[in-house]
Amino acid sequence: MKHFALLLISMFFLACTTKEDANKIVNEAILQAGGDLFENTEIEFVFRDREYGYKKVGGNFEYVRIFKDSTNVVRDVLANTGFTRQIDGITTEVADTMATKYSNSVNSVVYFALLPYGLNDQAVNKIYVGQSTIKDEVYHKIKVTFNQEGGGEDFQDVFIYWVGEDDHKVDYLAYSYETDGGGIRFREAYNERVINGVRFVDYVNYKPKDIQDLEVLDQEFEKGNLEELSKIELTDIKVNRL
Repeated sequence: MKHFALLLISMFFLACTTKEDANKIVNEAILQAGGDLFENTEIEFVFRDREYGYKKVGGNFEYVRIFKDSTNVVRDVLANTGFTRQIDGITTEVADTMATKYSNSVNSVVYFALLPYGLNDQAVNKIYVGQSTIKDEVYHKIKVTFNQEGGGEDFQDVFIYWVGEDDHKVDYLAYSYETDGGGIRFREAYNERVINGVRFVDYVNYKPKDIQDLEVLDQEFEKGNLEELSKIELTDIKVNRL
């Protein structure tokens, strides 16, 4: 019984250590990417011919997506107060199911664009899962899961972030998802640029051929076993302090 109790205590302290390590590494990554510059700031960018906006002042946030369909200009807004859609400047009623779909779509684009900012949200759980070497650089591997409460519609998604041991930059990430039949993806950052103190990158988006384990995708990438699917590119980026 004593040995079992000691084992439980050891496991408890190990879990605490991995969480502390993960939090420390993520905090360093966020600081490297801009830190406090994500607060009281307005960011605009274009992704796949749609305009996006991020605005955060104090505890209030607003994510915006603007695009033109065949005949109208659509403006979607996700904020603390919920989701609204305007068509040609007129607020339009949206069914709850569609509002959830549009909200998730807007949130997802902004989330990826501003990574690693957002990884300290209350619904985020982080754990340190080890180190790996990619292209002769050493990286910390951080696994991220989400609480159901506050974790959004896709709270079951799982992410892994590769954070540089020396420069604290997120250069690679992988994630599993369950929507649209599910799958896993691996992304490699490129085209790094810093705009008014905030770091932005584009990504090459890959999928594995027959592997379903997120934690080995770095090894598969090194072996050249991942298939390139697309490029995730942001253009016309603007960062304004408020």
